[in-house]
Amino acid sequence: VQLQASGGGLVQAGGSLRLSCEASGSTFSTYAVGWYRQAPGEQRELVATISSDSSTDYKDSVKGRFAISRDNAKNTVYLHMNSLQPDDTAVYYCNTGQKRGIYYYPSKNWGQGTQVTVSS
Repeated sequence: VQLQASGGGLVQAGGSLRLSCEASGSTFSTYAVGWYRQAPGEQRELVATISSDSSTDYKDSVKGRFAISRDNAKNTVYLHMNSLQPDDTAVYYCNTGQKRGIYYYPSKNWGQGTQVTVSS
C-alpha cells in the first residue's frame, strides 16, 4: 500500500483544513490508519487513529477540534481540522497499521507528509 497525503497549507488561527491520505491497493479497507505530525525539532506524535471498522481515537489536545474519517470506496482517510492553532503547525503524515482497542501499532508504511502552517 502506497500512501499520498495532501491538503496542507497556510491558514490563520481559528481556521480549518481537511487533509487527505489516499492509498493504492485493494486491501486498504483492512488497515487501521493513523495521522501523525512532526513539528520542527520535535518528535513525531500520533494525532488521530481510525480502525478498519471506523473506531476513532484522538490525542487529547485535538479532541473536539479534529475528526478522522475514512471512505473505503475512495481508498482515502481524511483528517478534518477545525479551530486550528499555531501549536498545530507541523508536517502531517499518514500511516497504515493495526489497532487494538485504543492502541495503534504503526507500520513502516508512511506517506510523504503535508505541511500545515497556522499563523497567529
